[in-house]
Amino acid sequence: MIDPTMRLPAEWEPQAAILLAWPHAETDWADRLQQVEATYTALVAAITRFQSAIVLVANESVRQRAEQCLARHCLPASRLRFIEIAYDDTWLRDSGPITLRGEGGFVLNDFRFTGWGGKFEASQDDRIVAGLVERGMFRQARHQHIDWALEGGAIESDGRGSILTTWNCLHLRHPTLARAHVEEKLRNTLCASRVLMLDHGYLEGDDTDAHIDTLARFAPDDAIVFQACSDTTDSHYDELARMRKELESLRTANGMPYTLHALPWAQPIIDEGRRLAASYANYLIVNGAVLVPAYGDAADNEAADRIGAAHPSREIVQIPCRPLIWQNGSLHCITMQLPQGVLAEPPAD
Repeated sequence: MIDPTMRLPAEWEPQAAILLAWPHAETDWADRLQQVEATYTALVAAITRFQSAIVLVANESVRQRAEQCLARHCLPASRLRFIEIAYDDTWLRDSGPITLRGEGGFVLNDFRFTGWGGKFEASQDDRIVAGLVERGMFRQARHQHIDWALEGGAIESDGRGSILTTWNCLHLRHPTLARAHVEEKLRNTLCASRVLMLDHGYLEGDDTDAHIDTLARFAPDDAIVFQACSDTTDSHYDELARMRKELESLRTANGMPYTLHALPWAQPIIDEGRRLAASYANYLIVNGAVLVPAYGDAADNEAADRIGAAHPSREIVQIPCRPLIWQNGSLHCITMQLPQGVLAEPPAD
């Protein structure tokens, strides 16, 4: 049953904070921890220019290390908060709360996180949302545990009842369910009026089975920003061309075509014989800005310009993300936005 008073906000709506988890030696980042810490440091510094960042830390030692890394930036203390909690890894887009808002407050949707279909251990990550609730982090928010696998990176919302996703990811999470059943589940749990589901699009080196946030993103004024491939010799060319045709065929709730913004294609990045998934679509929107991934590629600036064209009222800030794609994700994957009004006041020190 869909609650007509609730909705999943668009990412460009006002936010209270960005949630992320600091990498440490017990996570998959261990072998390249210093490089990854540099990216996290740049990211938190950029976020706190515009709004608050809430950094999860596994223990006091990890907190001290995070504080040491961030100290050189002289960040505003009022915009930085640490919360100690256990986690398996740092992909908060997929293990964090998917927050609905309505006239009477918020609902923290806490879907089951299975480590992308059981690929990785995720029992601690699956308890993150409940742990944050227990620590009193939210106000006027009902915690709703949903025993159904869904990751935040698998869905995009325009804030007006439309959800964009990919069939490949959801089918692999729920192989016995019919497409109509999956769409109904999304409408009911996300209080959506319709689900737009793509059949095409993937990135080599992606563990998520084609998360939408690596492929196509809603933008204001009925627009979609998407990852294109211009290299006809690249293995992605045909599949991303088919995805583009799907996007061209989509219609808004009012029956109009979407304005499409194609992102350039980075040259293949090979690491120890493995191609990494370098998507420019994996950017993060914050209050007043868009933080966009940079990979040290000639297309970085063009990608930033095209994302800026889709978000003309926001400052564009590039974040060095090449260390992140070593673990098959990027900027959006390690963060989760929290809508304005959902946070309780932090306890006094």
